[in-house]
Amino acid sequence: MQPSKYLNNWLMKNTNPGRYLFTSKDLRPLFLNLSDNAFKTLLSRAVKSGCLTRICRNIYAYSYLIAQSSGLILFHVASLLRSNEFNYISLETVLSDAGIISQIPINQVFIMSSGRSSTISCCHFGTIEFIHTNRKPIEVMSKLNYDNNAKLWRANIELALEDMKRTHRSLDLIDWNVANEFI
Repeated sequence: MQPSKYLNNWLMKNTNPGRYLFTSKDLRPLFLNLSDNAFKTLLSRAVKSGCLTRICRNIYAYSYLIAQSSGLILFHVASLLRSNEFNYISLETVLSDAGIISQIPINQVFIMSSGRSSTISCCHFGTIEFIHTNRKPIEVMSKLNYDNNAKLWRANIELALEDMKRTHRSLDLIDWNVANEFI
């Protein structure tokens, strides 16, 4: 069977709305008989044919399931990119969701991470901003809840406000009357 056909068949059988993102390393064992260049060509052709969508460097989505991610794709990519780090949704993302800041970050998510700070562009899907934190999980666990849909921990409002101050982010957009109701 041709590698492209095999990839398409494998994706149809082994993906679901909860498992539709893959790194190139995830897919590589399916094609051990291909050289590295041939494997890269296979991925490129799968993107051109519409079978896969390249989200960012080395992250691919099964194209037919992207619509079912319900706008959570940036969170899912963040979880996959930093799976070996302590991460949680915080800052403007949490405060916007709670109606505490007046501007809603469009196609951008802010993630506190034990890994290094970086900004990842995910094509037309948006941007993930990882902001480094030295805080240990034990220090903040009482202020975190696991978000099953996003597949990440989520800060409560108190922690998000603390993170805003600790990272020296602008506090100008915060409606303190609303924020004080949550603290």
